[in-house]
Amino acid sequence: MTRFALTLEFDGTPFFGLQRQATGPSVQQAVEEAVRATTGEAVTLHAAGRTDAGVHALGMRVHVDVAKHIDAFRLMEAINHHLRPNPIAVLACDAVADDWHARFSCIGREYLYRIANRRSPLTLDLGRAWQVPQPLDADAMHRAAQALVGRHDFTTFRSVHCQARSPDKTLDLLSVKRAGEEVQIRAAARSFLHHQVRSMVGCLALVGMGRWHEEQVAEALAARDRAALGLNAPSEGLYFVRALYPSD
Repeated sequence: MTRFALTLEFDGTPFFGLQRQATGPSVQQAVEEAVRATTGEAVTLHAAGRTDAGVHALGMRVHVDVAKHIDAFRLMEAINHHLRPNPIAVLACDAVADDWHARFSCIGREYLYRIANRRSPLTLDLGRAWQVPQPLDADAMHRAAQALVGRHDFTTFRSVHCQARSPDKTLDLLSVKRAGEEVQIRAAARSFLHHQVRSMVGCLALVGMGRWHEEQVAEALAARDRAALGLNAPSEGLYFVRALYPSD
C-alpha cells in the first residue's frame, strides 16, 4: 500500500463542496471515482481542509492509499484523464510516508478572497469573484482587519453549524490590498472555523463601503455573538490557496 499526496486545483461552482454529500456532486466523490477507474480500488480521500459549495482551490492537498503498483506521475496522468470533464486538476502527485496525513500533518492554511469592485457585469470572473459595485476603501478595510489578527474568540465569525470544539483560533495574517478593480483579502492560520473567512470578509466589506466604521470590526469580535455579524460574504470569491507542512 502506497500513500500518495495530491495537489488539487478546482472550480467549486458545480460542486456541493469538497466533502462527499448525499444531496449532490462533490470534489471528493469525483477524485475517488477517478482513482477507482485508474486502479480498480475503492479509496477514501482525505483533505487538508473542507470547502463549502462554490468555494474554489488553487492548491488543496489531499491523500489516498493505493495498493496497485504505479508510479506517481502515471497515477497523476490517469486521474486527470478520468476526471474529465469535471473542473478539477491534479497539479502534483508524490508518494509520501505512511504516517503523513493531509489534514492532521498540516500546520498552516491560507485562503484568498477576491472582490470584483466594479459596476460592469462580470464575464470571465462570473462565479469566481464577489462583485461589489459600490467603491471600496481597501486601506480602511486593511486597517480594520488588523483587530482580528492574533488569538481570539471568533464566535461572532463562526457558523452556527460549526463543529469545532472551541471558537478560539490564532489568525496569523489578514491583509487587504487593491489590484486595479480587484480587492484581495488574504488570510492565514493553522486552522479556521466554519465560515470564518467569509464572515470576516463580509464585515470588512461593510467598512470598505462606509456602512461600518473601522472600529466596528473589533467591536463585533468582542461581542462574541453571531448576531453581531454584519455580513457573510458569498462563497464564489473564496479560494483555498495552499496547505503548509513541516517539510515546507
